Amino acid sequence: MDRAQQLSEFLKVRRARLRPEDVGAANFGGQRRVPGLRREELALLAGVSVDYYTRLEQGRARNVSPEVLDAVAGALRLDADERAHLHNLAKPAGSRRRAARPQQVAPELRQALAALADTPAYIIGRRLDILAWNEPARTLIADFAAIPPAERNMARLVFLDDAAKDLYPDWETKARDTVANLRLDAGRHPDDPLLAALVGELSLGSADFRRLWADHNVRGKTRGRKRFAHPQLGELALDYVAMRAPDDPDMTMMIYTAPPGSESATTLRLLTALTAAPIRPAADTRARRELDSGDR
Repeated sequence: MDRAQQLSEFLKVRRARLRPEDVGAANFGGQRRVPGLRREELALLAGVSVDYYTRLEQGRARNVSPEVLDAVAGALRLDADERAHLHNLAKPAGSRRRAARPQQVAPELRQALAALADTPAYIIGRRLDILAWNEPARTLIADFAAIPPAERNMARLVFLDDAAKDLYPDWETKARDTVANLRLDAGRHPDDPLLAALVGELSLGSADFRRLWADHNVRGKTRGRKRFAHPQLGELALDYVAMRAPDDPDMTMMIYTAPPGSESATTLRLLTALTAAPIRPAADTRARRELDSGDR
């Protein structure tokens, strides 16, 4: 993936989203042919020359100082994830971390997954690859073991598996978050050929992915709430927390729990009772439902 192009597109999209009144500069005058701030206005807010900011936005600036990047980030009103993404994209090629060897899940992390016998949990790595999971996660989300390892990826599940829109009632939110997570990874590893191939595959296979990828949103995994529609148990709302692996910043354990005493907590207990039974992949379950409905 071209780092300079990513940097250029990110800055242009972010600048286009700002209006003069958003940054306390409503007195910027002149007729506007395009939405957002002009380059000269953004340069003024950041305290840099128009020529320098233009070269930065065109991906032509070299060895940009952290202070200048922070000034531009402040002018663009970037949050912490967006600021980190900007710094990653602007790093010289020789200073960027390389996603070299395949990630390995430590035995201690696998033990932790297995110990969460009543709690869906899985480990996600670079490119949103699904590296490990426990039985409740398999029952809730998908039969990961039935998916070929090279295709075991959360972005592929969300955008290339039709069953995802049944599984996630708030699919648009899930899709937007997935792309924002992938964008953040692209900033950390712009030279990863497997990531470039994944983005190409998703772009060809999903118009929704192309639309969301063009937004250049970035967001790290932290915590929140996710709704699921299980084909057998119905809907449940689970709180999730993302826990970074201590020895690999690109590896995260996702853990889902239900608020105590909630209806979802009851449903989650029923879910764990299904983990011992063999299940079909979500796509097969959906196809069987459609077939059954057609027979009636």
